Amino acid sequence: MNKINEQILNRGVASIYPSRDFLKSKLEKGEKLTIYLGIDPTGPDLHLGHAIPVKKMSEFQKAGHKIILLLGDFTAMIGDPTDKSAARKQLTKMEVLNNLKGYKKQLSKIISFSGKNKAELKFNSKWHSKMKFEDVLSLASQMTVQQMLERDMFKKRMKEGKPIFIHEFMYPLMQAYDSVAMNVDGEIGGNDQTFNMLCGRDMIKNMKGKEKFVVTMKLLEDPSGKKMGKTEGNMVTISDKPEDMYGKVMSWTDGMIVTAFELCTNVDMFAVKKIEDKLKDKNANFKEHKMKLAREIVSTFCGPKQAELAEEKWEKTFSKKETPEDVEEIKTQKDTLLVDVMISGKIVSSKSDFRRLIEGGAITRLEDNTKIEDFNQKSKEGVYRVGKKRFVKIIF
Repeated sequence: MNKINEQILNRGVASIYPSRDFLKSKLEKGEKLTIYLGIDPTGPDLHLGHAIPVKKMSEFQKAGHKIILLLGDFTAMIGDPTDKSAARKQLTKMEVLNNLKGYKKQLSKIISFSGKNKAELKFNSKWHSKMKFEDVLSLASQMTVQQMLERDMFKKRMKEGKPIFIHEFMYPLMQAYDSVAMNVDGEIGGNDQTFNMLCGRDMIKNMKGKEKFVVTMKLLEDPSGKKMGKTEGNMVTISDKPEDMYGKVMSWTDGMIVTAFELCTNVDMFAVKKIEDKLKDKNANFKEHKMKLAREIVSTFCGPKQAELAEEKWEKTFSKKETPEDVEEIKTQKDTLLVDVMISGKIVSSKSDFRRLIEGGAITRLEDNTKIEDFNQKSKEGVYRVGKKRFVKIIF
């Protein structure tokens, strides 16, 4: 088996349905496959969690297969209930369209939309928005309530007495129909999407008699097991500035190093295994390997030169304990709440992100070396350190 097929089947892969041998056989026979990855535009920035399955799509593209990036401009308005303890806030059509404006540019850092085997961009509103109520009822007949209630998040909500809305039941049906509408051979996604993707496998088999394969990818998680993403407020976005991306990676725990090398870089897996072996030594230099990890990730999305500059800046700021000369500035009005200033300046992604940071003692005003502990703290002029990776100067 050639190297690219070996990488497709193994690197970062959690599971393959119906089996690894099923997909391996298709690859070895040289079949040209059509594979898709669905992304709901629930925010304007794609993050490293998105990049993991996109990187897998790039492997299929390099092997000559047809890849489709499906933007869920319709399903994003419903809201995927996966791993949610409560219903998602439903987005308007305008919010969704605004969110996806920069997606192609961000995705272009990983896959190619030009050339002989260019990636295709599709939108699932093309078929979902045309469905009549009788079509929806027909889809609903494909699944039972018992199947839906087997989902972990629904079981948990029922146990806690939290509501489960009917539109949340509809989401996996809508995602499943995407496979039918595009008549794909396979689907890629995070392993938290296994239920939804297998619904698509069942539906295309029932409606078209076709065996769709599903490749689930490992997730990039923090030590507590939470996904690194928008909801948790700890994401590294593809569009981050090089120095911010570098600093965020350096703030990760040592336990994430090996997994991140596998999922987020192009470092050969033989070299990743050598790094894993070195880190088992009690005298291992974790900082050295984490710096290499940060350099590789920044290089992937911003280029080698930017990675080099980001590393130099990080070393100057954090190794030598210096405040950067070109610290970011935010102008605001006196008596404005600090949380509002941080959100408007895109220093934090949300109020919950700000609360998480102050509860962890991660925001400090450097002028008086005071940690921010009050959520309703009014802003003061001066330089603030946010986490271990960012400085911002507030000016009235």
